[in-house]
Amino acid sequence: MRKFNIRKVLDGLTAVSAAASASSAAQQQQAGNRETEIQETLQSEHFQLCKTVRHGFPYQPSALAFDPVQKILAIGTQTGALRLFGRPGVECYCQHDNGAAVIQLQFLINEGALVSALADDTLHLWNLRQKRPAILHSLKFNRERITFCHLPFQSKWLYVGTERGNIHIVNVESFTLSGYVIMWNKAIELSSKSHPGPIVHISDNPMDEGKLLIGFESGTVVLWDLKSKKADYRYTHDEAIHSVAWHHEGKQFICSHSDGTLTIWNVKSPTKPFQTITPHGKQLKDGKKPEPCKPILKVEYKTTRAGEPFIILSGGLSYDTIGRRPCLTVMHGKSTAVLEMDYSIVDFLTLCETPYPNDFQEPYAVVVLLEKDLVLIDLAQNGYPIFENPYPLTIHESPVTCCEYFADCPVDLIPALYSVGARQKRQGYSKKEWPISGGNWGLITQSYPEIIITGHADGSIKFWDASAITLQVLYKLKTAKVFEKSRNKDDRPNTDIVDEDPYAIQIISWCPESRMLCIAGVSAHVIIYRFSKQEVTTEVIPMLEVRLLYEINDVESPDGEQVPPLPTPGTGSNPQSIVPQSHPSTSSSSSDGLRDNVPCLKVKNSPLKQSPGYQIELVIQLVWVSGEPPQQITSLAVNSAYGLVVFGNCNGIAMVDYLQKTVLLNLGTIELYGSNDPYRREPRSPRKTRQPSGAGLCDINEGTMVPEDRCKSPTSDVKDNSFSRSRSSSVTSIDKESREAISALHFCETFTRKTDTSPSPCLWVGTTLGTVLVIVLNLPPGGEQRLLQPVIVSPSGTILRLKGAILRMAFLDTTGSLVPPAHEPWREHNVPEDKDEKDKSKKRRPVSVSPSSSQEISENQYAVICSEKQAKVISLPSQNCIYKQNITETSFVLRGDIVSLSNSICLACFCANGHIMTFSLPSLRPLLDVYYLPLTNMRIARTFCFTNNGQALYLVSPTEIQRLTYSQETCENLQEMLGELFTPVETPEAPNRGFFKGLFGGGAQSLDREELFGESASGKASRSLAQHIPGPGGIEGVKGAASGVVGELARARLALDERGQKLGELEEKTAAMLYSADSFSKHAHEMMLKYKDKKWYQF
Repeated sequence: MRKFNIRKVLDGLTAVSAAASASSAAQQQQAGNRETEIQETLQSEHFQLCKTVRHGFPYQPSALAFDPVQKILAIGTQTGALRLFGRPGVECYCQHDNGAAVIQLQFLINEGALVSALADDTLHLWNLRQKRPAILHSLKFNRERITFCHLPFQSKWLYVGTERGNIHIVNVESFTLSGYVIMWNKAIELSSKSHPGPIVHISDNPMDEGKLLIGFESGTVVLWDLKSKKADYRYTHDEAIHSVAWHHEGKQFICSHSDGTLTIWNVKSPTKPFQTITPHGKQLKDGKKPEPCKPILKVEYKTTRAGEPFIILSGGLSYDTIGRRPCLTVMHGKSTAVLEMDYSIVDFLTLCETPYPNDFQEPYAVVVLLEKDLVLIDLAQNGYPIFENPYPLTIHESPVTCCEYFADCPVDLIPALYSVGARQKRQGYSKKEWPISGGNWGLITQSYPEIIITGHADGSIKFWDASAITLQVLYKLKTAKVFEKSRNKDDRPNTDIVDEDPYAIQIISWCPESRMLCIAGVSAHVIIYRFSKQEVTTEVIPMLEVRLLYEINDVESPDGEQVPPLPTPGTGSNPQSIVPQSHPSTSSSSSDGLRDNVPCLKVKNSPLKQSPGYQIELVIQLVWVSGEPPQQITSLAVNSAYGLVVFGNCNGIAMVDYLQKTVLLNLGTIELYGSNDPYRREPRSPRKTRQPSGAGLCDINEGTMVPEDRCKSPTSDVKDNSFSRSRSSSVTSIDKESREAISALHFCETFTRKTDTSPSPCLWVGTTLGTVLVIVLNLPPGGEQRLLQPVIVSPSGTILRLKGAILRMAFLDTTGSLVPPAHEPWREHNVPEDKDEKDKSKKRRPVSVSPSSSQEISENQYAVICSEKQAKVISLPSQNCIYKQNITETSFVLRGDIVSLSNSICLACFCANGHIMTFSLPSLRPLLDVYYLPLTNMRIARTFCFTNNGQALYLVSPTEIQRLTYSQETCENLQEMLGELFTPVETPEAPNRGFFKGLFGGGAQSLDREELFGESASGKASRSLAQHIPGPGGIEGVKGAASGVVGELARARLALDERGQKLGELEEKTAAMLYSADSFSKHAHEMMLKYKDKKWYQF
């Protein structure tokens, strides 16, 4: 496994800040010149932005295709996306530029190419022989709408049916139209007075390529003789047709109709159907016709050598089955199986052993593309079990409400999560291997573990292994199971602050080293989890209730009545501690009948069995206060070394000791300031009225934003702001200064005051008004003393100011390396410790893995603070601002993260105006500024996150995660890491005609289509009918497609050209092979990729 080569940068290169000139005076002060000694190694050439991979289910799917030889599946969507799937781990995403819906896909089987037909009447030829597929040719129809396409196996002529009922023929090599056209008025009866409707089906007779079966929507089917250019037979039915399928012997075909019937026709008996079947119709007595059913949208007719044929169909249920889920029906002999699906069926395909339509099909599986899922059914096993889906298509199982991304995690984490997640797997899947098995994996050049955590609307949390551009679910945690569920709406207590999804996850705080997990939910609840490999039963779920609601009056005039502020110590040595307050739920309503002291959710009071994995340590809930619901939580942090969790909202902040299960701090935001409040606000009694609290988090799926709101800040603008981070509107009437929410929290060991001589544990608090406040933590000794003595929490008096809401804080040591928050190493806490372990735990100190060996008294630190508008680097303990960077004037930062890259660190920001920026640390030099994508909805705002090693992601649609990189090195290695879709596979041999069939006829009849459709025979097509557009596929694309798609002369010419060309990576690896004598009439190029060099072969 090859690791990245870290670029060497000139020694002695000293960082110079673009914004440092404004702060040069500050540099000369008490902080001294120490900060200029830090050598920054990151340069702008280390950065490059590119998309890497897209995971998840294709959003709004519309088309499906399968290559039975290459074993590759293609899915097209309503937004013009194309997703290709091979073996697990081989996936590819492409996009049609115009974004029109994909209406049909057709593989050039075993050729490494695909044709897509779009709703804007364009056809595109994709080359799949390169790692990132590209369009080779496009054809835009100007006068007719495309409705159906058909490409016979091993043919280069594509039949294109239109809305007008005509059929045009496209040469897929040159992507030009043939002069041969089948006009609708020639195909139907001359006596017919009405138009037969659009083309809904085209296929050639499996036994005679010269006969084309054409289905018109109105119910007419025509068997057209291509050579004589006339209709052999016309089959009329009075019900509209949805689909048609052949029996492999070419003597019968089956049609599905809009009244829920199937008609089977003998080719030579056009007057009436050989058989009519209503699969789901109730058979009435007296020989009457069954009642009509819903339309059968698609039917497939597949034969087996050993037994009865399969008839597989979607739709066709009777109209009285209201509320029944969509079904796929499998008819095999006398048995009919109705398979219910969770979502409506978009399309399905039967997978067969042979690509030849004139052989026994031997179906073995059915791929069913649903609106929000992909299901594979095993036809060979009794009961038709489904295959276990190995692709990461369940991201949207419940709508994603937040996500976090962790690169470079501890190496033991993924195996630990996988082992507990393996027990959650469902049973009853097919025993067979996943049949979509094409392509090859890329080379793994990244050697570090990556984990993505997604929080969902139903309260579930999923952990995903995201290492090396793949994605696999590891473990799922259901946070809602700790709460009592109301059986129906009438049962529900009137305490919900959201109407739907009361368990939705809003914030995730996770410490990978200690494996402590903390979540904040939409119902103002916080749950702390520990990781354990042991199953336990918790008799009583530990819980705390916190009463956190403070409101304020602004003091506009000096004669206003003023309540004295809380005394707050300055920088004295004996600060007054804040008295901890806990409010148990004693009453459900206050004296005036208003709801009071009750949480929004009810914790179960029965014993809870907890499986191995994440187990509840403590549930904390904010309670109603005098008829006012608790405000949703806006920030959250947990620290395993201190045993503390802290959270805040627009009313204030609360800190809890989860080891002792006590509330240490419960303050309104203004009370944090004490007498230092710059806005001179005062507490007042809570309002008595309750205002609506806004919808749940699930509008993240499709919430779109008004254009004029794009440049407003999510937190600092009050009026009608769709970006408000606190989803509740019960404070929006209070003006700007008074609405100050807690927006960032960071535990650390640093200097809390200017006079400090050594760092100590503390909490840094950031607010939406750009204030940073520091709270000192006085922790008791470890071991048993930690559980007996109280943690003392006191304000430090330190206040720092930035423009815009605070988003992120981090700390650097004297060498400029990141100082991570202290953490406890993970240990199994459900197993009693032996004596030696107890002694060890007494001595165990929290670890803060700073690259500097120790924090000497004389050494200083740097606080990095990022707000919505600017970033500052502040020297500690002097509190001098040594670097400042105004990130944006007209927009605001949505996400800022301090991340490591190439053995250094930087600040990465994503702005609402679509820009991604990075800045060096500590000097805040701009290193990257790229316009990536405009913020069009809340989903992107809520889910965008950066992590280490140049990785980032966001939810690009309700069902898909888009990953990207801002690292030059990853961009360079990406080509190697991507899987390969096309692999050289020999096409199976054609079925043997047999001696008697060869002697007396009756076998498959071939057709020289070139003779019929070529320019010499049919002339040129009208230029105004369609316009050819060359694709951006490039030379590599032309070569890739050449092997199968172009004719013999073109292949030979290309082979000669190839030998003469020196094309970089292909140079030393070009070779040719000649196969045995029976393949003398065929030539094909094979492309294999080893490292970066491609091999081409001829045979």
